Amino acid sequence: MPTAKASLKNIIEAMLLAAGQPLSIKRITRLFSDEWQASEAEVREALAILQQEYQGRGVELKEVATGYRFQVSQETASWVSRLWEERPPRYSRALLETLALIAYRQPITRAEIEEIRGVAVSSSIIKTLIEREWIRVTGQRDVPGKPALYATTDIFLDYFNLQNADQLPSLMAAQKLDTTSNGH
Repeated sequence: MPTAKASLKNIIEAMLLAAGQPLSIKRITRLFSDEWQASEAEVREALAILQQEYQGRGVELKEVATGYRFQVSQETASWVSRLWEERPPRYSRALLETLALIAYRQPITRAEIEEIRGVAVSSSIIKTLIEREWIRVTGQRDVPGKPALYATTDIFLDYFNLQNADQLPSLMAAQKLDTTSNGH
């Protein structure tokens, strides 16, 4: 007969597999009924056990900004991606530069982005980033014209497998990636 800990772990595993989106510890705890309440500490412990059990497998339990989720491991991602004929969208250098500036300098205005990049930021770039829910308007700069301030979202963090913006690679590491990918 399974123990209460094993049952809790199995229930949480099933919840995460069925959810289709990351679940926070608070959300998991709220999903339990009145007859069996799981504390946040018990949920954390079960999640830690699941993370250990899934190490070295084709899928992993990953903590991202909005909670925990199961995802394909990096080792198997290229194989699994063959299941889908459509290719992930390709983003322009301008869009990626704009996103990087927002991520590293948030909150930032469009004019500040344009000043750093030395070119105008297309409205379609901002629109695409907002539609993808990677950035949002967090307020207005207190200057004439009250320009919008942009910052990244938790969905951006989830997409890039980050728990918070502090986990972004250092700018030096990002510059090294850029120069090696250009063959310089």
